Amino acid sequence: MALYGERINRRRFAEVAPLIDENAVFWFTDGSHVGHKAIRSAFERTWASLVNETYWLEDLQWLAMDEAAAGCTYRFHWTAEIDGQPRAGAGRGTTVLRRSDSGWKIVHEHLSAMPD
Repeated sequence: MALYGERINRRRFAEVAPLIDENAVFWFTDGSHVGHKAIRSAFERTWASLVNETYWLEDLQWLAMDEAAAGCTYRFHWTAEIDGQPRAGAGRGTTVLRRSDSGWKIVHEHLSAMPD
């Protein structure tokens, strides 16, 4: 997950893609995205709207982990400029990973706003 956060901040999907399963399902506030093509599009739309973004994870809690799969919850944070104005946000996330022949891959990610 640390490597994932690091690569997201490089803002190049080609660096994030090896960590994501080809058939992964990502649920974001703007909708559901299945597979690399849809997930890439969602990432690139977000990156285009957030100038000088920094993204990070905190309070990871591993809920389940064995030799084949793992799942965690966390809080995510970001800072960026939107329309020239500094902005910040936070939410909560869940990620499920599965071990493949090429290493651990994200098979599901769900990001949502923090509850009021």
